[in-house]
Amino acid sequence: MYAVELRGISKKFGDILANDNIDLAIKKGEIHCLLGENGAGKTTLMKILFGLYSKDSGSIFINNQEINIDSPRKAIDLGISMIHQHFMLVNRFTVTENIIAGEEPSKGIFIDEKEALKRVEEIAGRYNLRINPTAVIEDISVGEQQRVEIIKALYRKAEILILDEPTAVLTPQETEELFQVMRELKNDGKTIIFITHKLKETMAISDRVTILRNGKKAGTVNTAETDPVQLARMMVGRDVLLQVEKSEREKNNVIFEVKDLSLKNVSSNLSLKNVNFQIEKGEILGLAGVEGNGQLELEEAIMGLRPIEKGTFILNGRDISSFSTREKRNTGMAYIPSDRLKRGLIESFTIEENVMLGSEWKPPFAKRGIIDEDKIKEYTEKIIKEFDIKCSSTKARVSELSGGNQQKLLIGRELLADPEFILASQPTRGVDVGAVEYIHNLLLQLRDRGKGILLISAELDELRSLSDRIMVIYEGRIVAEGRTEDFTEEELGLLMAGQEVEVLQS
Repeated sequence: MYAVELRGISKKFGDILANDNIDLAIKKGEIHCLLGENGAGKTTLMKILFGLYSKDSGSIFINNQEINIDSPRKAIDLGISMIHQHFMLVNRFTVTENIIAGEEPSKGIFIDEKEALKRVEEIAGRYNLRINPTAVIEDISVGEQQRVEIIKALYRKAEILILDEPTAVLTPQETEELFQVMRELKNDGKTIIFITHKLKETMAISDRVTILRNGKKAGTVNTAETDPVQLARMMVGRDVLLQVEKSEREKNNVIFEVKDLSLKNVSSNLSLKNVNFQIEKGEILGLAGVEGNGQLELEEAIMGLRPIEKGTFILNGRDISSFSTREKRNTGMAYIPSDRLKRGLIESFTIEENVMLGSEWKPPFAKRGIIDEDKIKEYTEKIIKEFDIKCSSTKARVSELSGGNQQKLLIGRELLADPEFILASQPTRGVDVGAVEYIHNLLLQLRDRGKGILLISAELDELRSLSDRIMVIYEGRIVAEGRTEDFTEEELGLLMAGQEVEVLQS
């Protein structure tokens, strides 16, 4: 029996056909992956199922009954819930207040707080969703916030859960915890639709996979009867190199150095303590760690976005510690931030405006103080073509792009400027397998041309594949450093969790 069946669903936004006559059948009690590149139409299709978008044509069947879902309220009443990439939580409310909002149990004219707490604890315990019901949202981790969203859906008696790129903001450990929760939900008869572009996760968690490509259905396969190579081919329409080839490197001059860096983040109470490292020309140094252990503070300190207590930054033998962010970029630094919308792009600006951001008065974008519109358009079109950014035009606003296409735009702007040193924090977060392949190869090409790269990533596979050396950060300290081949994945995991540090510390 099918819990969900979509027949001939089409949806157009202006000239872009986001969904083109798509058929999709989800069995009751299965984990079904909806796989595809960014802009393939995955989230649009699920927003139609959840009532956030209206379909242009086609039919929706829930438990074999044709239904017109014209609002999220209707979807929730039908037992459908959608957990979005960006959580819909009120930061200053407690966990319980967020979960019961709009569905509060009452005792006369008052909210029955004891009953609310009891229900939340029952759901959390049943599915092993570890959470403190009285904690304030802004004080808990991203992984815990996601658990709150799942409990909120179950509190509303959801039988069909749509998870939109749920691992995009999670560490490897949190991802495994989420998968365990998904298995518990499946065992209880829930139906899960898992939107993703990650092949490894698809193979690890799904029963069946439907692949979308350019708004069309490319096929549905049983996970047990496929492999990552076939899935990648169906996603992008060509063979994709899933493992990068890295050339041998020789010792070289130091291009970037951090000396005795210390600072305190008052809001999170996390300190960086005497951080020291060097990066040579033609080297990728990877930074591994569970999110929240100082990666963001290090990233912001290097780029001059966070004040430091002490420490020195040296680029090509020059002390740049006192330089502003703009001055650092002008010395040949490129910056791919971990949060593209907070520190990289301006959503309300056009693609062209974001491409020239910070460089609007320099060649090739300006001559004698006059902006050259043709040059800007030409350069933007080059980035769009090389990075396969799906957009309506160079004048489209960045807010109109999918998250993955925003990331490709940011990376294109930073890396095509031929920098000397690249700070790349989560460079492939939220991008599809074809773009990951391109970005990885581009970073390796820059390495082979003698550039220095600090790669901060939550993806251990990415770090182990690209890095020449790896550092591990734990509670603001570098607890281990060595050649990539000196660490097993298990050892890195232990170090990231703060275990066996004394034994393995270098």
